Amino acid sequence: MIHHISIAVSNPLHVAQVLAELWQGEVAPFPAHEGSYMVLPLDVHGTLIELLPRGTELVPGRENEATQFENNLNPSAYTATHAAISVPVSEEEIRAIAQRESWRVVRCDREGYFEVIELWVENHLLIELLPPAIAPRYLSFMHPQALKSFLTNMAIANEKSA
Repeated sequence: MIHHISIAVSNPLHVAQVLAELWQGEVAPFPAHEGSYMVLPLDVHGTLIELLPRGTELVPGRENEATQFENNLNPSAYTATHAAISVPVSEEEIRAIAQRESWRVVRCDREGYFEVIELWVENHLLIELLPPAIAPRYLSFMHPQALKSFLTNMAIANEKSA
């Protein structure tokens, strides 16, 4: 289980407020790094998203030091980092929020296995949202028995094509 994830954005406070709205959670300053914020749904899993200013990089500490924060003055606008997140709000509410923020939003089918709502935070960072109407199909596909069957079928198909 992933309990928290850190992502870099241009406006950490604003993005935290929007994500908290989608998650129906709370926003708080992230004490480890100035100008950063956390979104907390206040669930039993201790889930949170840390929003750091774009350009912030986590680098290893020296010897026994913890992770250090450094600022990259020339960061890319894009990243391979993304997350799929269940939210308690509807697709209509997601679309209304995306429209208000002028962020790209699109419902996507993932090769017939499940659907997600792609929300492009600040039009640079992908978050796949799973509102209540589509989350069950994702969870069904990700169920351990279903995944084992899927992986077995993939292995068989790969053997046949080799």
